[in-house]
Amino acid sequence: MFERLRAAINAALDAATPDSDPRDMIGMMRDAVIEARTSIGKMREGVVTAEARLNRERQELADAERRGRLAAGIQDQQTVEVAERFAAKHRERVAVLQDKLEAQRAELALAEREYEEMKAQLVDQERKRPETEAARKVESAWRDLEAAGISRPETDVEGERLRREMERSAREAKADEQLAELKKKMGKG
Repeated sequence: MFERLRAAINAALDAATPDSDPRDMIGMMRDAVIEARTSIGKMREGVVTAEARLNRERQELADAERRGRLAAGIQDQQTVEVAERFAAKHRERVAVLQDKLEAQRAELALAEREYEEMKAQLVDQERKRPETEAARKVESAWRDLEAAGISRPETDVEGERLRREMERSAREAKADEQLAELKKKMGKG
């Protein structure tokens, strides 16, 4: 799962040529990081589900073993044999589920490490991108907010939307300035 996301980040880095727009590359990287974070959430849910299933199977094993002991106590050999068969099946399922849960936890740990690496690459690329006037203003605003104690969510979807809105507003303000200048030159202002 993370191989695809890592490939997306690497493709974005590879596609970064001097004439390409760094914002596009960073946007692709940000999308990959957001997708990775979502995938990690689903993986965590899978671990919780696997833990619950393992616990239920352990309870079934304990119940089968208890029934076997009770049947042995009243010397009901047929019930003892049935209970032993069920206990053996539950022991096997417990072993399989334990292995599966262990593998899911290892995969989750790997995914979390890769996510942190991807996030670090994104932050590094954002620091390297050439700054425009609007970007400098946005960066200055973020520094002011951080100084006030508000942390900067590098991969926050809402933050990304706000950033894009701020960039669009800056572009619109620049276009308005250019239009006013043009009107002034044409004597219509």
